This record gives sequence, C-alpha cells and structure tokens, in this order.
Amino acid sequence: MEGVGPPLVTPFDRNGDVDHERLRELVTWVEGRGVDFIVPCGSNGEAELMTAAERAAVVETVVDEASVPVLAGTGHPGKRETLEATEAAAEAGADAALVVTPFYFSHDQDTLARYYEDLADASPLPVYLYSVPAYTGVRLLPDTVGRLAAHPNVVGMKDSHASIAEFVRTHRRVQDREFDLMIGSASVLAQALDAGAVGGVLALANLAPASTADVLEAHREDPARARERNAELVELNTAVTAEYGVPGLKWAMRERGAPAGHPRSPHTAIDAEAKERLRSLLGDLD
Repeated sequence: MEGVGPPLVTPFDRNGDVDHERLRELVTWVEGRGVDFIVPCGSNGEAELMTAAERAAVVETVVDEASVPVLAGTGHPGKRETLEATEAAAEAGADAALVVTPFYFSHDQDTLARYYEDLADASPLPVYLYSVPAYTGVRLLPDTVGRLAAHPNVVGMKDSHASIAEFVRTHRRVQDREFDLMIGSASVLAQALDAGAVGGVLALANLAPASTADVLEAHREDPARARERNAELVELNTAVTAEYGVPGLKWAMRERGAPAGHPRSPHTAIDAEAKERLRSLLGDLD
C-alpha cells in the first residue's frame, strides 16, 4: 500500500447496529475525494467494540463497494482469533491484513516478533504490522520491525507512535527491503514522508481526504510546501483524535456531509463546546 488511506469509521445507527447502507456510501465518499486505499476495522472503525461476525461483515461490505485496495484490520489479542479474522478477510477479497500488536497482556519484543512470524507463516494475506502504543501500551521497536521485515509475508507497517526520531530509526532497518512503512498520524505526515514513509493510514483522511492527499501530492514536487500544508491540518487532526476521539471525528464528518453514522457505546456524543470548537476548525479548513 502507498499513499493515503483512512482507517474507515464504521457507521452505526442510533440503535448501535452497523449501518451497511451508509458504510457503502462512505466508501464512495472517501474514494471520490482521493484516497488511495481503505482500512476497515481499525481503531477509528471501533473494531474492538464489534463482534467477530460484525467485523467480517464490515470488511465484506467495504471490499464489495471499493475500487481501491482494502487493508483489513484483523488483529485481536491472540493468534487464533487474529488468524480466523484474517482468513475471513481473505475470503471477502481484502488485499492485505493490518494486525495490531497483541494487547491486554504484556509481551516482550521477542515474543511479539515470534507471534508475527508465526502469524505470517499461516496468513493467506500479506501482513502489515500495526504499532499503536497509545491504545495498547506496547510498541514495536525498530530492531523488532527490522527482524520482521525479513519475513516474505510481512510487507509493511502502520506506525502510530508519532515519534519521527523512532520512525527514522525504523526506516533505516527496512529501507533495503520491499516494505511499506507508513505513518499513523496526519500531524506528522510530511515529516514522515521526508523520513522515507510511503504514505499514511490517517484518521483525518475520513474527514478531509482531499487535504491529506494534497500533502502527499505536494511532497512529490515541493517538500517544504507539503510541510506548510501539513501544518495547517495539525489543530484539526489533534481535535478529532487526541481531544474528542471517534465521537468528535464522526460529528465533524457529518457536518461535512459524510455518512459517518454514530459512535457505539461506551462512546458518547460530544458536547456543545466541542461542537463549537470543531465548527471553527472546519471553517479554517475551508
């Protein structure tokens, strides 16, 4: 995968059920605004709040509707359920699997490496690593990523640690391999591209897909201009990730006409103050 891909939000109706009609509309909405691939069942898709059957159905709907590649989130705390989800994604027609680090229990780096190697041996899809310590409490260190990049079925990584220094260290360990190193934060997309990223899996690409794609396009011709454009997105990106999370992201998407649906419990709707701040940031974006 290269370019910009949204970790696609999952539209739920007011009863908390997956709204597959709106999900299809959302795929069309982001595709029409320049995304290069789509990532269902990631963190912003509220995957951990869905059953295995719901996640499989979401991947199937996205694959059916999408004309760009689909990188399906299939990670669970253990290998058995992760492999089952990956096999279901393969049957649905996904192009690759995004596998978050095992969470809940603590694991050292050697255990994580062996987990991914065993999974990649058995996976019917190419495996992308996913390191998101803000949610899991564990990150894949550069040496571990370098070790895993040697596996023929481990083909890339979404790095959501957002440390450019560590991103550079990771890139140095994979740069001689066919390995798609992507950033997971739109706030540092241009800087990650400077450091060797091939693109990003970005929450903001749900809300402002054209703007995030513009950063990538500008970087090809003028990296300095790309950094300027990226800087204009940082406040909004921070608001819909660190400050207001998925409920804020979905509300802002609905404000811009995207069929985002509603968040699922235990998420709750944002308050009036948050809405006012987001309206201001959306106005700045326009």
